[in-house]
Amino acid sequence: MAKIGEQARLKMITDTRYGVFLDGGDLGEILLPRKELPTQWKIGEMVEVFLYTDSEDRPVATLKKPLLLPGQFGRLRVVASTPVGAFLDWGLAKDLLVPFREQKARMEVGKFYVVHVRVDEESGRIVATTRIARHLDLTPPPWQPGDEVELLIYGKTPMGYKAIIGSSHTGLLFGNEVFHPLQPGERLTGYIAGRREDGKIDLSLHPPGRAKVNELEERILMEIKARGGYWALSDNSPAAEIHQELGVSKRNFKQATGALFRKRQITLEPDGIRLA
Repeated sequence: MAKIGEQARLKMITDTRYGVFLDGGDLGEILLPRKELPTQWKIGEMVEVFLYTDSEDRPVATLKKPLLLPGQFGRLRVVASTPVGAFLDWGLAKDLLVPFREQKARMEVGKFYVVHVRVDEESGRIVATTRIARHLDLTPPPWQPGDEVELLIYGKTPMGYKAIIGSSHTGLLFGNEVFHPLQPGERLTGYIAGRREDGKIDLSLHPPGRAKVNELEERILMEIKARGGYWALSDNSPAAEIHQELGVSKRNFKQATGALFRKRQITLEPDGIRLA
């Protein structure tokens, strides 16, 4: 059954000067505007469309897919501010409304914001909100420590960065484990580091435990080989230099080089590391 805010495969039933009407079932006939029509089409054919509402709240179809679908979180740009709220560019002819009541702080034209998109139950319109916490899943998460997950950064606290995990739950990347600034809306791959007694999820940008060290060992070996067998980076190098070269802490670097030394794959020198 066709629903607002979803993709649907509908039949073309009537050709008019404004476009082609589609059979929307319970939604009635839905207009696919003429400018939206594919290059080749004919009445009776099926067409894949996305359904939303026009400025008069009538169902309308488009061949385009919005940048965010209802139920998703993401980063969109404000293109207008009006007496009813802010409007976001989400890739369709009609911009996406963020009503004033759904704005944690007044949104400014030209700026990007992390939002959640949903279908408003009262009006049937698709709207967005910056009140992220209201739309996060509070049920126990399905992940275990060490699992790889997709993250969306949406805020910063004195402890670190808040991230949405897999479009449902939230977790925290501790600031002392992040070595470059992260921006709201940035997407990256992370790992489940653990779960606290209060149910909150700790995150990491690096594989946990042995997997993390193994990955770093391989990177160090490849870099030494690429440099002809010697790399002027050692336990005595400043932490900032180690992070600039490898994006890891000095402690993790020492762990990895120590493991390689014990395996007799490298030798440790005061000012560098050399292939054994």
